[in-house]
Amino acid sequence: MLDIANIDLKYGQSQILFDISLQAETGKITAVMGNNGVGKTSLLKAISGRHPIAGGTARVGGEPVQLASAFQAARAGIAYVPQGREVFPMMTVLENMETGFACLPKSEHVIPEFVFELFPVLRDMQTRRGGDLSGGQQQQLAIARALITKPKVLLLDEPTEGIQPNVIQQIGDALELLRDQGEMAIVLVEQNADFAYRIADTFTVIEQGQVKRSAPKSSYSKDDLMADLAL
Repeated sequence: MLDIANIDLKYGQSQILFDISLQAETGKITAVMGNNGVGKTSLLKAISGRHPIAGGTARVGGEPVQLASAFQAARAGIAYVPQGREVFPMMTVLENMETGFACLPKSEHVIPEFVFELFPVLRDMQTRRGGDLSGGQQQQLAIARALITKPKVLLLDEPTEGIQPNVIQQIGDALELLRDQGEMAIVLVEQNADFAYRIADTFTVIEQGQVKRSAPKSSYSKDDLMADLAL
């Protein structure tokens, strides 16, 4: 579903990503792993159109995608759940979710029931302000907002960061359910190796802005992963 090839990314004169290629299949979770500062978040920002690339190409469902803006990426079917969640604190939960309508035709401005089935807590909190939610509740809201855009590719940056264990379990269950529905590709950036190894199907390890290894879970043990991460 997602095919990026030879992506380069720069911040000013500093090059952060070097010739990155990544494929993410529909019905699978692709984990992007690596230590802090290796370029994982920069990669997701590049794919989601939030930072212009210096070179390379992207395709979604075989069709070329321009990554010049977040709006273009969203219209192409790429949804991004950023690190830190970026919930609008003064807007209600319902209003936060409705911001996902921006890249949809007006006829599709409806919050699907399955969002509340995935995250039941949001149904009861629709009138509460986003800033009043706990970290775990905000993370569920951020994922729900992304799902409302009807993505073909769902990008998640550190969804378990600062989240209580019971909500981490709920998020993992939700991602596995979305994966098993077979309607989207999921790309997960995650520092929690236990969580990532539990739910991911394939792994791409990044080191110093370059791909160190790409492998399916079937041929990549957790010990291999930990060794590559030098943990």
